[in-house]
Amino acid sequence: MYWTGFFNDFEPWEEMTRLQEEVNRLFDDYGLGRRRTFPEVNIWTNEDSALITAEMPGLDSKDINLSIQEQSLILEGERKPHELKEGERFHRRERGFGEFKRVIQLPFPVNADKIEAHFKNGVLSVTLPRAEED
Repeated sequence: MYWTGFFNDFEPWEEMTRLQEEVNRLFDDYGLGRRRTFPEVNIWTNEDSALITAEMPGLDSKDINLSIQEQSLILEGERKPHELKEGERFHRRERGFGEFKRVIQLPFPVNADKIEAHFKNGVLSVTLPRAEED
């Protein structure tokens, strides 16, 4: 009777998922796990253009470089580490730093001469108008 009740409540896939999450967390705590891609982006389109937003907290617009190569947007820059003053030490350090580069495949050819980019409150917004010949 005991075993019947145990197996009725046992969900093997749920347990496997929980185990996978625990292993991922363990590896992430030691810097061995999969890293999130920086910066994280959202991309959406309408008939006339594509819009890309990228979250980049702590960066300044001068630390970011945008370029178009063929049908890709290249977003690169550097996030500088926080410099500790004498007598300070980190209690926790989760935010990464260093150079970054994202190559984002665009869904259609764009008119590079009409691209608009704005950077406000750590969020980069890029509007990429569709090329007229597309």
